[in-house]
Amino acid sequence: MKARDVMTQPVVSVETDAPISHAIRLMLQKKISGLPVVDAEGRLAGMVTEGDFLRRAEAGTQFTQPRWIEFLMGPGLLADQYVKAHGRKVSEVMTGDVKTATEDTPLDDIVALMERHHIKRIPVLRGDRLAGIVTRANLLRALASLTHEMAPASTDDATIREKIFADLKAEKWAPVTSVDVIVREGVVTLSGCVLDERQRAALKVLAENVPGVKKVRDHLVWIEPVSGMALESDEMRAGGATP
Repeated sequence: MKARDVMTQPVVSVETDAPISHAIRLMLQKKISGLPVVDAEGRLAGMVTEGDFLRRAEAGTQFTQPRWIEFLMGPGLLADQYVKAHGRKVSEVMTGDVKTATEDTPLDDIVALMERHHIKRIPVLRGDRLAGIVTRANLLRALASLTHEMAPASTDDATIREKIFADLKAEKWAPVTSVDVIVREGVVTLSGCVLDERQRAALKVLAENVPGVKKVRDHLVWIEPVSGMALESDEMRAGGATP
């Protein structure tokens, strides 16, 4: 999927010379936590978010530091903080360095941008104009629609088992040679051993994602690498199953 498949359009935005009170009212009315900022020609100039209003003089939350830290910071950084705390226009408090995407940007690249820069929204440009915006909420809605479409398929047990082993062989973390899979009427039983407890969860998730699987039973044994002890799963201890 690409940005155009999930983005919100048209975009609610605010102009650079708008008062910050207008931006705050817009965010409250639209129930959004950030707005793209555009110049008089409609070109993207920055972003203003809830975080830009956290350190405000009106609320008494502006930055205060000991004098020795102020000396190390220098007048430039102190001046920046003053503008953020006292600025009256959106252009004075907004973040100017905005990460953007185009309509053809894959969602994987957008998610990577969000993770790398710790941001919640990516404006989508068509040329130098705003075409839309992708937020974390957009990604969640896309995921919800995809998971809704993934209805359980009716697949015979042999096909399910073959698919599980094929998927195992494609994963570098998977202990293919030490795990066995039994499938009966869509119920998968995983047995054998793992050398890392985290492999147990991954094996269960892998099996659960195979079409036709109704339930996954965990009969895996974890071989603790330091002591060499064999530790049964919670399901085995509760039901008295044997691996």
